[in-house]
Amino acid sequence: MSSHHIVRDDQEPALIIANGASCNSELLGQLLEWSPLVIVLDSAIERVIELGIKVDVLLGDFDGDFDPDYYKEKQYPLEIVHTPDQDKTDLEKAFDYLYERKIPAANVVWATGRRADHTITNLTNIVRYRNKLKIVILDDHSKVFLLPRKFEKWYTANTPISLIPIGHVSGIHSENLYYPLKNDSLTIGYRTGSSNHVAEDGLVIIEHQEGDLLLMECMD
Repeated sequence: MSSHHIVRDDQEPALIIANGASCNSELLGQLLEWSPLVIVLDSAIERVIELGIKVDVLLGDFDGDFDPDYYKEKQYPLEIVHTPDQDKTDLEKAFDYLYERKIPAANVVWATGRRADHTITNLTNIVRYRNKLKIVILDDHSKVFLLPRKFEKWYTANTPISLIPIGHVSGIHSENLYYPLKNDSLTIGYRTGSSNHVAEDGLVIIEHQEGDLLLMECMD
């Protein structure tokens, strides 16, 4: 595992390591190599140290017997950010920290798996940051991000794509999906766009008029 990151450009996405299920070492290594800033939530710090990862920021409410000097010695230089606000999750506090530093984007790992309540909260809470950060949540099987009103990206044929509404989403149009959407609506709990795929090599276009729509690039 890479113990450091080589890019120092705040236009590159920061990397946030949460405390869900681990991703594979290849994915984590690729993200570390291109991240200008690595933030670890306090609940994951011991797991991260065991992997030999160099951390820039340790953030959280630090419940229990937390010894900042111990981690400063282990990870020098290290910024420790105490965020006691119980009205937000530690992941949301990490997003707030990046926004305040004017870092425009974040990749997030270890944010899914393990507890279902944490997974659902982490995936859905990114909608409140629509106008603040570009956020991508990754694990071994999925890449998840919030769609702008019009989205365009080149994909190879048969790439699995799921469209998951957060609440109700209306006025959805798609091009180059096997199951097309034409002025459709999706509502969580009733109808979603799960398990669609790209029809042929080329540009996929997805537009929607109202609501918050997640795109999930998935693999088995």
